[in-house]
Amino acid sequence: MRQLLQRTLLRHRDLAAIQLLVCDVDGVLTDGGLHYDAQGQVLKRFDVRDGLAIRMLQRAGLEVAFLSGGRSGAIEQRAAHLDIRHCLVGVGDKLSALRQLQADLQCARQQTAFIGDDLNDLTVRPATGLLISPADGAPGLRCQADWVLRRRGGDGAVRELAEALLQRRGLWRQLNREGWREGNA
Repeated sequence: MRQLLQRTLLRHRDLAAIQLLVCDVDGVLTDGGLHYDAQGQVLKRFDVRDGLAIRMLQRAGLEVAFLSGGRSGAIEQRAAHLDIRHCLVGVGDKLSALRQLQADLQCARQQTAFIGDDLNDLTVRPATGLLISPADGAPGLRCQADWVLRRRGGDGAVRELAEALLQRRGLWRQLNREGWREGNA
């Protein structure tokens, strides 16, 4: 029932107005697990389809940013691989960081979507037009999210979101018909 209500509400929102997609990393672009090697370095698994989705959004003119409380080196490497211009890591106050990013990009609240997975992501609510959670987000976030995706974090959640944004812009059908020609992500 909740998903039906969310889909109905989303139809009335203008997804095409979204110009900035801000992604938490751990639990959104990864499964949230932390793996350590023998030297104590953190290893993270990123979903390649999420990466391609980010590339497609960028090609469609959306700005994609990473905003994470964590800092591991893996986040920065993934951001560089995807040509993410705004990779904010080690952030304690996500709301302030998001508002500064919006000011830098001259992007309004209604043009901003944020996807996060836990209670520390709720703080950005006043600065977002669309707050999104993966299927396995924390219950407190899922209850307040505008949209709870069907996919889990690190398992295609960003891809699901990207497909909806691209469909709303009328670009998804062409991508499905002609394919993607700009390489993997």
